[in-house]
Amino acid sequence: MKTRRLTKKEMWIFAIGQLGWSILSGIVGTWLVTFYLPTSQAVEESGALFYVPTGLVIFGVLTILGLITFICRIFDAVTDPWIASMSDRSRNPKGRRIPFMRRAAVPFAIVTVLIFFAPFGAGKGEATSPWNIAWVLVSLILFYLFMTMYCTPYNALISEFGQTQEDRMFISTAISLTFFFGTLLAYLPFALAGPLQGMVGYAWSYRIWFMVLALFALVCMLVPAFKLNEKDFVDAQPSESNAMKSLIKTFKNKEFRKFSASDIAYWIGLTLFQTGLPFFVKVSMQLDESNTMLFMGGMTVLSACFYPIVSKLVAKFGKKKLVITGFLGLALAYVITALIGVVPGTTGSMIPGILIVLVAAFPMALLGIIPQAIVADVAEEDAIVTGEKREGMFFAARTFAMKFGQSIAMLVFTSLAVLGTTQDLTSNDLTASDTGLRIVAIVAVVFCVLGAVILKLYDEKKVMKTILEDKIGKVEMAEGKAEPEKTGEGAENDSSTTV
Repeated sequence: MKTRRLTKKEMWIFAIGQLGWSILSGIVGTWLVTFYLPTSQAVEESGALFYVPTGLVIFGVLTILGLITFICRIFDAVTDPWIASMSDRSRNPKGRRIPFMRRAAVPFAIVTVLIFFAPFGAGKGEATSPWNIAWVLVSLILFYLFMTMYCTPYNALISEFGQTQEDRMFISTAISLTFFFGTLLAYLPFALAGPLQGMVGYAWSYRIWFMVLALFALVCMLVPAFKLNEKDFVDAQPSESNAMKSLIKTFKNKEFRKFSASDIAYWIGLTLFQTGLPFFVKVSMQLDESNTMLFMGGMTVLSACFYPIVSKLVAKFGKKKLVITGFLGLALAYVITALIGVVPGTTGSMIPGILIVLVAAFPMALLGIIPQAIVADVAEEDAIVTGEKREGMFFAARTFAMKFGQSIAMLVFTSLAVLGTTQDLTSNDLTASDTGLRIVAIVAVVFCVLGAVILKLYDEKKVMKTILEDKIGKVEMAEGKAEPEKTGEGAENDSSTTV
């Protein structure tokens, strides 16, 4: 079956799907801890309630919320390769990826909202209901299941739709841009919930905006699922490997193992910052929480300004060097965060926030675009070497790295953010402290530097050499300069065969 390249317009249609799922991911990544671990200011001034215990009640070092996210990752360890394998092996006449996206979009959006509807609330000092713990656990497990069902097939299309390096970089740039804007939209309730709190209360002022955002996200996710015909662009043979065999083959790729380890460190560092931003603003900087949206918006817009030059920088310096540069730049931004309250004049001031925005914008552009393209490169190189196209499993592994990193970050953040508080660490209404948040920022620095060190081991030259040699061979074949390599008796009797 003859296929064609996507037009630039079709690539943007594809990128709209990422806008949708990044809004939902951003809601949970930003608000799960903020909603269920409210600051003392939110409790005293806005009437925020405690739905689950917030103290270090698990072995004296972990919170209930941190344990919940950890359990969800164990579940993810099973579902990620399972969904990826089903997608890679699918023989659906409408394609291997799009049908999964269509089925997952609606429940994905619904469950995102339900996470924040724990049915029982308790006032300060009162016991919280165990039913809320069960509610958050079950709804979060479903959230990650449907997220995997949408994102794993979606991400596999990056490699399949990106038939050239130019197309791949354009798609990676477009989806990175929509990812950042989707994450930014998830911060909107910081600016918009306040006026509603006097009418509907603290929890509902946010829930209303979660529902509005989830509806918009749903529409975005359905756009590529129904506007793009997968078969017009992809003619791939289904993989014959089952989930476990496919996963083992994926991680046999030495370069992918290096990238994955680095990627986990990246997501831990990034999630610690994104989760902690509202707390850094309210607790460390001692500013109104509406400034969270201002800082995130400034970072997103400024980061987008660097997007047009990233492809040119990749052509000149390669992907590996730029990602390492991004890691170190992000680490510098976290160093500034850790110094809030230590350097005179950094509390009650916008200056540290503005400085963080200026320092982090360029690294965020690099880290938002290039890693997806690296996964696509490794998946293509692996297909050339093994003869089996398993893009779904490679991107499932990357999705797992993202969610595993996010869960570790949640576990770390909820445990570290309360250190240094004067409250009882087992209290049901424990809130974050300035010292704890500084420790969080330092840990984020460590993970960013670790990610850079690990990525130094990635052999980009070997991967790109294999891809280039394959493309040269195909061009020569098409021009009649080379013939397919013969095997068996035919090859023995034909000494003139040119490879």
